Amino acid sequence: MTELVRPDVRYHASWIVGAAEYGAEHKAGGSDLLEDVATLTHEDAFAALVERLRADALEETPRATGRVPATALWIVHGGEFVGFLQIRHRLTPYLLEEGGHIGYSVRPSARRRGHATAALRAALPIAKDLGIDRVLVTCDEDNAGSRTVIERVGGAYEESRNGKRRYWFDV
Repeated sequence: MTELVRPDVRYHASWIVGAAEYGAEHKAGGSDLLEDVATLTHEDAFAALVERLRADALEETPRATGRVPATALWIVHGGEFVGFLQIRHRLTPYLLEEGGHIGYSVRPSARRRGHATAALRAALPIAKDLGIDRVLVTCDEDNAGSRTVIERVGGAYEESRNGKRRYWFDV
């Protein structure tokens, strides 16, 4: 069963393997707080990452200009890390145009197995609990996989802007 979990050190080994699969590929939903995977092989560095990700969800956590509080969640299947998901608590002008409230990504070896669909479906009630009534999810115009996920979960297509398809969910 695919589930969303808060970042936790118990996923260290499968996280390292999964994150390494991405190579130079963008880790949508992975948070810009991620460091080079090689540095995170050390348990202390990984534990610090987990704490940073958890703290990023708190309003009082200091953050760079333009960043908003964001809840980082990991997509897990059978006790193994299979991907990233991030819920941004509010939209900046950039997020309104391009990034949306929710970003997600499934590691290459676990794609096309329903993990992204299950994760997005599970994330919507969490977004509602965070006080987000209308959730924006975007995807690249040419990302057929993500488009299918969003539409399967019930996203209402609004329009495309700057090469991004925009979908809304009323939660």
